[in-house]
Amino acid sequence: MRNAGNLSITNNNLEMSRIVLNAVLFILAALAFWYVLILGNMVFDIVQRKTLEKEMLALSNEVGQLELAYLSITGAMDLSGAFSMGFKEVNSAFATRKSIKSLGSLTLGSNEI
Repeated sequence: MRNAGNLSITNNNLEMSRIVLNAVLFILAALAFWYVLILGNMVFDIVQRKTLEKEMLALSNEVGQLELAYLSITGAMDLSGAFSMGFKEVNSAFATRKSIKSLGSLTLGSNEI
């Protein structure tokens, strides 16, 4: 009991409150860093999406122009133009299949297991 007067309980509480304060400040700083990181990522994605939308519009216009050029070329194409490009007319022969009725009557055996 003699040594009880020499104990300082308030110093332990002061160190503990400093540790808690440092931990809270560290967690707050980590959350702020995480927030800035996510916000920057979202801004980067938005800018990239707008860039891709502009590129998609340009490519769509180019495809439309190519389709228009294709339609104008095919509309002006005739048989003499095809021959001048090296195309030749071929005699086509098609394969035909006989119908089942022309094969005669088919008898199917009994399907017993």
